[in-house]
Amino acid sequence: MKPQFLSSFSIFLLFLHCTNTFAQSPAAAPAQAPAVVASPPAATPTQAAAPHGITNVTKILEKAGHFTIFIRLLRSTQEENHLFSALNDSSTGLTIFAPTDSAFSELKSGTLNTLSDGDKSELVKFHVVPTFLSTSQFQTVSNPLGTWAGTGNRLPLNVTSYPNSVNITTGLTNTSLSGAVYTDNQLAIYKIEKVLLPKDIFASNAPAPAPVAPAPEKPAKAVPAATVESPAASVDISSALIFTHNLVVGSAGLLASAMFSL
Repeated sequence: MKPQFLSSFSIFLLFLHCTNTFAQSPAAAPAQAPAVVASPPAATPTQAAAPHGITNVTKILEKAGHFTIFIRLLRSTQEENHLFSALNDSSTGLTIFAPTDSAFSELKSGTLNTLSDGDKSELVKFHVVPTFLSTSQFQTVSNPLGTWAGTGNRLPLNVTSYPNSVNITTGLTNTSLSGAVYTDNQLAIYKIEKVLLPKDIFASNAPAPAPVAPAPEKPAKAVPAATVESPAASVDISSALIFTHNLVVGSAGLLASAMFSL
């Protein structure tokens, strides 16, 4: 009995030891969940439309609407690519005066078709200022305002800023900014309701003015009949005097002869 009791007691002690050991050991950590990498926020529509450093002018105008003809000119003259490169490389930015379709409809029918490719390119460049201008900066610019087409007497572009408007004149066009299509710190696009016509193209292409008809000659002043006949009258009087003189001389001669004969 004693060996059996010791054996049972030993098993009991081993059981208590194991139970105590399991109770003191820390619980196993749960399986670690895979790390989740936070994705960046989705780009806003504005960011997607205008990636950093590159702005597509025609896409902006297409989204705004009512600039179909101006977009067609930008593409046909390759100035669309010029704008893209300038905006990607320039540190001064650009300002564009964009005429609406209704602005082009005010031109005489067929006007654009009569222009050469070079004139069309110059017309587009005349609407681009090679620096960024906010509406407040128009108050301090110097006239004439330089454009991609140049400046000078044949390419004048003058702006006048008022509290609530900005007026633009070219010598052939007088209009005002009618709203901002797009603006940031690099590009400003303003809507205008008339096409800016440079004198360099349209003044020279204007039809010559009709010749001025000569003024009618003033009728000669009527001369009185007596005045007209005065020369003849003078001749007649002179003849009468000569005749009278001869008559007197003849009579005197006859009288002298008669007295001599006596």
